[in-house]
Amino acid sequence: MKHELIVALDLPSSDNIPQVIDALPAEITYYKVGLELFASEGPRALEYLKKKNKKIFLDLKLHDIPRTVARAVTAAGRHGVALLTVHAAGGHEMLKAAVQSAKDLGESAPVLVAITTLTSLNNDDLKELGIARSLKEHTVALGQMAISTGIDGLVCSPHEISTFRETLGDGPVLVTPGIRPRGADLGDQKRIATPAMAVRAGANFLVVGRPILQADNPAAVAKEILKEMKEATDH
Repeated sequence: MKHELIVALDLPSSDNIPQVIDALPAEITYYKVGLELFASEGPRALEYLKKKNKKIFLDLKLHDIPRTVARAVTAAGRHGVALLTVHAAGGHEMLKAAVQSAKDLGESAPVLVAITTLTSLNNDDLKELGIARSLKEHTVALGQMAISTGIDGLVCSPHEISTFRETLGDGPVLVTPGIRPRGADLGDQKRIATPAMAVRAGANFLVVGRPILQADNPAAVAKEILKEMKEATDH
């Protein structure tokens, strides 16, 4: 199983992107552009990444009526996006529409990964939303439903990786945020793990933002994470 580090470009402006990418190890090929940056600048935020032949993880958590989401998937494919998030809470028909749109794009289609439950939520948050089942039950149910529609994979916290591997096998792509190097600040992520824990559990992509971007030496932190991932794979 291949494991990749995705650096989350949680930045206010794309003007900062060249400085970040040029400072980090060349072996990092995936970068995430999220809602803040894309809402601020749109496709302009992707230009430098494409210029440097980096792979783009566009994390917009698409959640709308099926027709709108299908068109958004088509637009993302035209921008050369490699990975794209949709929200499983959008339901079966929305997810099927996204899958069909990706199929129509052929080789330029992004890999579609579904959000199940945001990593900032816990059981108390679900109760407040009126969801009676536990966080684990809710997340697994949404994940199974998403994969049944043809979605390529899931975004899940480190603590759901093993469960999804047990229930869904090795096929689905698993993208895992909430990764923190040992000793790092938790921030607003309530369900976290180290890179080694996530790799051993079966994650394909590990998403790391602030621990790298806000470090005194971002390159050193990124190299340490890559080293930890490799060691976990080797063992």
